[in-house]
Amino acid sequence: MVVYPESSRMTPVTRLLFVGDVMIGRLVNERLKHAPPRYPWGNVLPVFRSADVRICNLECVIADSGSPWTPKVFNFRSDRKNIRVLQAAGIDAVSLANNHSLDYGYDALLEMLPLLDHAGIKRAGAGRSLEEAMQPGVLTAGGMRIGLISFTDNEPRWEADAACPGVFYAPVDLADSRAMRLLQLVSEARAQTNLVVVAAHWGPNWGYQPQPHHIPFAHALVEAGADIIFGHSCHVFQGIELYRGAAIMYGCGDFVDDYRVHEVERNDQSFIFVVEVQDRQIVRLELRPTVITRHFQVRLAREAEAVEIAAKMQALCAELGTDAMWDEAQGALEIRAR
Repeated sequence: MVVYPESSRMTPVTRLLFVGDVMIGRLVNERLKHAPPRYPWGNVLPVFRSADVRICNLECVIADSGSPWTPKVFNFRSDRKNIRVLQAAGIDAVSLANNHSLDYGYDALLEMLPLLDHAGIKRAGAGRSLEEAMQPGVLTAGGMRIGLISFTDNEPRWEADAACPGVFYAPVDLADSRAMRLLQLVSEARAQTNLVVVAAHWGPNWGYQPQPHHIPFAHALVEAGADIIFGHSCHVFQGIELYRGAAIMYGCGDFVDDYRVHEVERNDQSFIFVVEVQDRQIVRLELRPTVITRHFQVRLAREAEAVEIAAKMQALCAELGTDAMWDEAQGALEIRAR
């Protein structure tokens, strides 16, 4: 059990929950034709309910319209009714700047945007124009305004512009004008909100270590005003770095999907990442190990496997100078930020 100092108990702790790629298309979508909306979430919903804000990367389009984007190999779409899957988990916001938001073309994307709005789910990273794709999703929790910005360095052909729908595309290159535009957006969000989250769908599909150029880029985002970097795209999790009071989660891995499991790089293993904020500062991170079952459900990892997954993350964090401690009683990995 976490015990805070006596002086801290007067100030509430706000818990922001993050999970990586949520893909409810293909075989998950087929299962949802008969299973209830809560089905993909397995036994994790009590953990979700313990958080004040829940954010995920939506790794598919939710719509009934559109045709598969060709010649793309993997195209993910979930039936329109499955917006209820996000609602069943209490998802408050989704990042849409990724390599699957336009898998079924512009029609499906344009169907999904108002669907999310009507469901009360904030969104960032894709839109009817570049201006909309860049617009932060703003949530309120714990007396704070939280801004979510979402960008990707995947699928440059899907880059939105003034007259064309698409995603907020920015190369991970500090010499690129689009990266400079992203940093400026972060600075503006910093002035308008109390906490800035940057969702980064970046890099290749595999590898437990962050790409070398991701580290200075993440640092630049923090220096511009980001408090939390919520990284995803890689199918496996990566280490966490604490930098200037910010939490950099370089890769949160896969959370729900129907993918084949790599025997070495275990893309079925990840975490529920909870960032605790007090007095508008990050004070603690709590990571609960998870596993995707062969029935397309996520569940909390059981004892021995949980310890194994946590030990892997501990080693990855240590490489980035971050101490992480396993709390056996809570079944969670803990990172103290102060």
